[in-house]
Amino acid sequence: MFTRQTIVLLSLFLSLQAKEMPTWPIELAAYELVPAVSPGKPLIEKGDRLAICGDSITEQRLYSVLIETYLTACLPEMEVSCRQYGWSGEQAEGFLNRMQNDVLRFKPTLATTCYGMNDFHYVPYDEAIAAAYRRNQIAVAESFKEAGCRVILGSPGIIDSVPHWVKQATGTREELNLTLSKFRNITLEVAEEAGAGFADIYQPMLLANLAMKKRFGEDFKVAGNDGVHPAWAGHVIMAHAFLKAMGVDGEIGTVTWDEASDTATASAGHELVSCNGGKLSLHSIKLPFSAGPGDATKDNTIRAGLGLVPFCDELNRFILRVSNPKAKSYTVTWGEASKSYTAAELAAGVNLAKDFENPPTADAFATIQKAVAAKQQYETREIKNLVHGPEGAADMEATIALTEKTRERFVNALRDVCKPVDHEIRIVPADEAGQ
Repeated sequence: MFTRQTIVLLSLFLSLQAKEMPTWPIELAAYELVPAVSPGKPLIEKGDRLAICGDSITEQRLYSVLIETYLTACLPEMEVSCRQYGWSGEQAEGFLNRMQNDVLRFKPTLATTCYGMNDFHYVPYDEAIAAAYRRNQIAVAESFKEAGCRVILGSPGIIDSVPHWVKQATGTREELNLTLSKFRNITLEVAEEAGAGFADIYQPMLLANLAMKKRFGEDFKVAGNDGVHPAWAGHVIMAHAFLKAMGVDGEIGTVTWDEASDTATASAGHELVSCNGGKLSLHSIKLPFSAGPGDATKDNTIRAGLGLVPFCDELNRFILRVSNPKAKSYTVTWGEASKSYTAAELAAGVNLAKDFENPPTADAFATIQKAVAAKQQYETREIKNLVHGPEGAADMEATIALTEKTRERFVNALRDVCKPVDHEIRIVPADEAGQ
């Protein structure tokens, strides 16, 4: 169980969308973050072509895979297609120089960027370096805007240690994180001035890192073992930030059983096949987000990441409700697991996606995630090794045409594994559950 202090720290995440910043823990008193205002309307639209752009953290293909898997499995009705354009060591200026050839030629309608980590040069705050970052971020935002593409500018995250591989790195961990906080503020200011979206990665990472170190010690590193590149837990924070910035509503589905009439209904994306005595058979094309197996105390698991941000509360709501309950409490079985709920809880609605760690839809979700990962791995090779390799230098357009044919095979493979899942929910009065 989490300590009270840890719970208080994590609860600050609920204030991320507010106009006023939450009260900081005393340990973070030196950090001054400009409040971010909630977007007025969703930035994501049906049929969007999403470009996920960034440096080596994006090229890790972790948060980008989570985003594409979520959009594909959880929101198939949106019909969003994705491409990943991460490039290790890249700064905003480098992306600006290649975005026309590598990204805009494919006519994205929505893009996310994540720069700043390399742009601050791993040195204490320098006004000239910050000014260059601001200019390049403005130019990137304007280039997307001129191309008719909506864009969400993601802030840099935090570091957990001064990277040993960066020869020019100077300063302490806190000095560098304070610099990154200012680059976060610059990103927000540019986004607001350009009319772009903003994904705050920095603030939730900073708070989560403090909370988890209090809970599990220095070995839990939200920014990853090397201090810069997060493992799965940190990437869940990033995916959450970008999906929230897109305006995703998080409604996966609602299933309602009326005990008095023994009838049930299911929301769009879920077909009610049968209902008999509280046994509901469903045929679902919208799948809840599934973390898969993993130790929630380790920073290298998706499951740990779900505890760092309100992911399931805000983005992964698969709700079961019971109308006209006759008993005081019930046992709900979904797949191989069972949970107990009071009648009042079920009448209000319980989030099965949050409460069940291994739902019967998990295998199908994992299959989609695997296909997404394979596609994104090829997208890295397509751009970095072929388009920017000797093949592209010899004949850029022929290289693009050939690699796109190969990429299409991965797109088709992903499409082929997106299939409905048949599953069952059983709702039994507690006094009958053991019979």
